Amino acid sequence: MSVGSGAGESRGQSPGRSTAGNIAFGAGLLLVLATMTLGAFAGVALTIGLADDSFLSPAVPDDGRNAMGVGGIGMGGLLGLMLPLLLLAAVRGTEEKPRLGLGEALLKGLAIVAFSAYVVVVSLLAAQLGWILPKGPTTLVSVFVVGFSWMPLALVPWERFGLGGVGGLLPASGGTSGGTTLDKGGESDKPH
Repeated sequence: MSVGSGAGESRGQSPGRSTAGNIAFGAGLLLVLATMTLGAFAGVALTIGLADDSFLSPAVPDDGRNAMGVGGIGMGGLLGLMLPLLLLAAVRGTEEKPRLGLGEALLKGLAIVAFSAYVVVVSLLAAQLGWILPKGPTTLVSVFVVGFSWMPLALVPWERFGLGGVGGLLPASGGTSGGTTLDKGGESDKPH
């Protein structure tokens, strides 16, 4: 009889979300998806506008115009995804992940904006293929170039610049946030 009551107690004390928490999580997820989508549309409008009616117009061939749009999708989608998450991390924290200070949030926000500008520059370079390739192959190549443009930046030791954990804004599963939780858990399991 005590076994049954113990099992019922453990179920009642499980660290799950309440109904209000689930609603708040769903609303936050919809908000982030909406800002990411709207950011992508705004990014395309901005980069196509740069390609058509700005000082960059002579540098972008007609067959490279779509490559600029691909860069706009990357730039706007990234800003629309990361800036709300950064704002959330600045106003809300937990015991495991304390909220970001104002200086750290601004620094990470500037890093995200700088990376978005980098994506636009990469798309401008990919657009130069439009001088020698037709529109279709130029667009296809630009998707891969812009999509993998983060790889060289992944090799930079960002922790030395105080930017470690920009990707840590997303919740980690299974207690693997940055490897610190597992390391602490491994140390506590060792016999002393």
